[in-house]
Amino acid sequence: MENSLFWLLFFTSAWTLIDGSEMLQDATWHLRRIPRVVRERTFHLASPTFEAEPKTVLNRVCGIECQKELPARSLSELEDSLSYETVFENCTRTFTRVKIQDMVEEPTQNITTKGASVRRKRQVYGTDSRFSILDKRFLTNFPFSTAVKLSTGCSGILVSPNHVLTAAHCVHDGKDYIKGSKKLRVGLLKMRNKGGGKKRRGSKRIRREANDGDQRQDTKENLKERGKKGRRKESGRRQRIAEGRPSFQWTRVKKTHIPKGWARGGMGEAALDFDYALLELKRAHKKKYMELGVSPTIKKIPGGMIHFSGFDSDRDNQLVYRFCSVSDESSDLLYQYCDAESGSTGSGVYLRLKEPDKNNWKRKIIAVYSGHQWVDVLGVQKDYNVAVRITPLKYAQICLWIHGNDVNCTYG
Repeated sequence: MENSLFWLLFFTSAWTLIDGSEMLQDATWHLRRIPRVVRERTFHLASPTFEAEPKTVLNRVCGIECQKELPARSLSELEDSLSYETVFENCTRTFTRVKIQDMVEEPTQNITTKGASVRRKRQVYGTDSRFSILDKRFLTNFPFSTAVKLSTGCSGILVSPNHVLTAAHCVHDGKDYIKGSKKLRVGLLKMRNKGGGKKRRGSKRIRREANDGDQRQDTKENLKERGKKGRRKESGRRQRIAEGRPSFQWTRVKKTHIPKGWARGGMGEAALDFDYALLELKRAHKKKYMELGVSPTIKKIPGGMIHFSGFDSDRDNQLVYRFCSVSDESSDLLYQYCDAESGSTGSGVYLRLKEPDKNNWKRKIIAVYSGHQWVDVLGVQKDYNVAVRITPLKYAQICLWIHGNDVNCTYG
């Protein structure tokens, strides 16, 4: 315990210097003009069978060196990959073709492999550096309050009052929708006025992460929720409170959007680059959500550190937070060794940078955690924990899904 506390305080102190920009001359969100992704035509498709089994690891993912050698996608190939499927609550399905307009040529990234050593232990690498968020003061505050749980066992993050961003393979295996996604639900943490669990000693990093969040308690909503349920299952609720476990309010999903780059429907392997999906909730929530941001290169990430929170399967419904450095990158993926178990897949990876011409700091989602994957590096299979970067085109597509048009998607 003393050793773990020492390392926590050590990394907390080091990150404070970086997060406070004392070691960075430029820790600012650099807004760029976003290309337009516009709908061209929508077709009706047959209803999915929902027969696929959940998939956690893809086979022979194109790795870091492989990504560098891939030829740039043509405009028509990009439009094909960014066209998307939509599945509705009544199990009907559509396919929408898109056009890309105002495309800006992205500068070629000079990405150098850092030669990270191959790890033999999967998902949790070495000393487990994850932190369970048990104190309700943190759980109900931004940014931790943006994390949600999917009924399929994955995690996600709130990106609007009605939308959740997650990983595509949490609902679709690349060919068909998984069995559990037919009546997909999203669980939002609902904390009671009593209980909330014990604070973890030495968790200054967690406390600081929550300090500049939304400090207001949603008292009216808590009272309303308590009034609805009354005395139902009172003994079970008291037991959960005593044990410090969160309670979830489950909401049905109205629509699910998946890019064709992932949903190949038997026409080839799903591409990890497009392992993201957007869920539209049947009922709006009142929580503070996190905005999207375009993923910067490692050199422009403060200290190379990323953050995300999710519901790891080995922590029994506890929200688990972690931060770590990025080991490597390609144009569409971040390769890292963040400690994470299954269940955290679909979490929103975020950064905290300064807004342009302002003194305030702002967190934005810059990637979706895809999970542990085997990747092909020069013909050799190596394992990483991988996140899918939000590029300008993906930003435009997700923004279109959220707003229904590209009016609010000009800069990101």
